Amino acid sequence: MTHTTALVATKRDRRVSASAHTPAGERPRRGWAIAVTIAMIVAAVYFLAPVLWLVIASTKSAGDLFSTPGFSFAKFEFFTNLKALSTYDGGIFWRWGLNSVIYSVIGAAMTTFVCAVTGYALAVYRFRGRGTVIAIVLASMLIPGTVIAQPTYVLLVRLGLDNTYWGILLPALAYPFGVLLCWIYAQGSVPLELVEAARLDGAGEFRIFFSMGLRLMSNGLVTVMLFAFLGSWNNYLLPLLVLTDQELMPLTVGLTGWSQASITIPSLQTLTIVGSLVSIVPIAVAFVSLQRFWKSGLTAGGLRG
Repeated sequence: MTHTTALVATKRDRRVSASAHTPAGERPRRGWAIAVTIAMIVAAVYFLAPVLWLVIASTKSAGDLFSTPGFSFAKFEFFTNLKALSTYDGGIFWRWGLNSVIYSVIGAAMTTFVCAVTGYALAVYRFRGRGTVIAIVLASMLIPGTVIAQPTYVLLVRLGLDNTYWGILLPALAYPFGVLLCWIYAQGSVPLELVEAARLDGAGEFRIFFSMGLRLMSNGLVTVMLFAFLGSWNNYLLPLLVLTDQELMPLTVGLTGWSQASITIPSLQTLTIVGSLVSIVPIAVAFVSLQRFWKSGLTAGGLRG
């Protein structure tokens, strides 16, 4: 009994000793870590709850959608809803999906190339007015897209590009944030000494850019392309203003139209929910498949900036 009491006393003394030797600032840091963890969990629940509701609601029929609690499952009707989505109005949903892919993939590729050329030029070349150009790029990031949407629409109408694919693709080329990122990436990943060495070897400026600059900036360009893709996929206001032909509309405009029409056509409510779920799949796939590139690109851009 005495031996057991001695062991208990020894363990208690060790805990007291360890607590005494714990730095005074470590306990507050642990408290902050716990608070931050709780805040992140709450934020995760806040952002994931609508997605969970969307997944559950897409499995319900139109009747169960309004007669059952939002986060409870009912009779599984997802594939029936998906079939109805595919056949409604001649399968117009998939036409909208194809348009969104065209606007996003082609637009993101074009935008990334323009941003890469501009950012590379600002990082590598020293010319009169360079600081002014950089200031304009930074200032243009402060202008909301809604402010320039109407002037852009008027310009497209005068150029005869309204209600065309080009009316959506060309305005996407103006992406100041992408230019800023490419400038930062080029500054950190394209050594000027390497550029000078290539020039001494007889390489032209275009060859240096395409054979060396783009490769060195590859991680950053994937990040820019992903952001450009996301922006084009979620673009709503400009297509709403520019496009009148349903055959040219993207998913954002088409699904919004269905949502508004569901007031008088209740069956469209289910189609809108299922269509919304399907529309987020490409974004999720892009982020998951390219996470290695955009994570390293964002980290490198933050360190170089």
